Amino acid sequence: MPIKIHQGMLACLLSSLLVVTGCTQGNSPTNAEVTPSPTATESVATPSPTSSSTLGQTNPQFRNLPQLAGEATVEMIVKGSPVTIQVDGTHAPITAGNFVDLVNRGVYNGLPFHRVVRDPQPFVVQGGDPQGRDPSFPVDRLGTGSFTDPATSQPRYIPLEIEPEDADQPIYSKTFEMAGITKAPKLKHTRGAVAMARSNLPDSASAQFYVALTDLDFLDGNYAVFGYVTNGMEVIDQVQQGDRITSARVTAGLENLKPGGG
Repeated sequence: MPIKIHQGMLACLLSSLLVVTGCTQGNSPTNAEVTPSPTATESVATPSPTSSSTLGQTNPQFRNLPQLAGEATVEMIVKGSPVTIQVDGTHAPITAGNFVDLVNRGVYNGLPFHRVVRDPQPFVVQGGDPQGRDPSFPVDRLGTGSFTDPATSQPRYIPLEIEPEDADQPIYSKTFEMAGITKAPKLKHTRGAVAMARSNLPDSASAQFYVALTDLDFLDGNYAVFGYVTNGMEVIDQVQQGDRITSARVTAGLENLKPGGG
């Protein structure tokens, strides 16, 4: 019989897994250690850049980020089998655009899944740390890396982007709690959801992502879901720490990717 744990502790665990700096109110998947720990200090993102901000205002560099106008399909080969991800740029244009752009650049090819949490109950499979490209880099030290844009030689960070159920556009740089929103998000943490890991700072996600192994509604409004596994979830269920993404490619919707600028 599966062991039940308190939702708050599980949320904190998720947070330590998804966040680079530690357990906070967000409790989401970030660059953290694989061992469940309510006080873990790493998360799925990289060192946070700046504090939260309004899109295009205090952080105008967000205007230079790629965006996805519509949907795209990504196929990852993992353990010799395809995993299909439907990416939603309608409700998460910057988060989805960042992911599709990184896939198209080949960033995820060969990178390991550095955090896999199934006990005491299913949680997440997390990967995408560019530091994992170095085969000599210890898997247990992954979780703090970010994507460095070759055009600027600087890390690329994206804002926290979540669209409330009753809204026409996302809110940026704030969790729902910070924004005083009580509605659910349109893109929820159901089994197979794909979302960005980040540090404690909202605008710190970069390349690391996670897949929800079960429904994780306590993460809703704290972390940005941008798509769902539509085929191959049985492959994700078999992933072990250290397994690598053989390849990732955009199979449909690449024409919806808009480069940043302006």
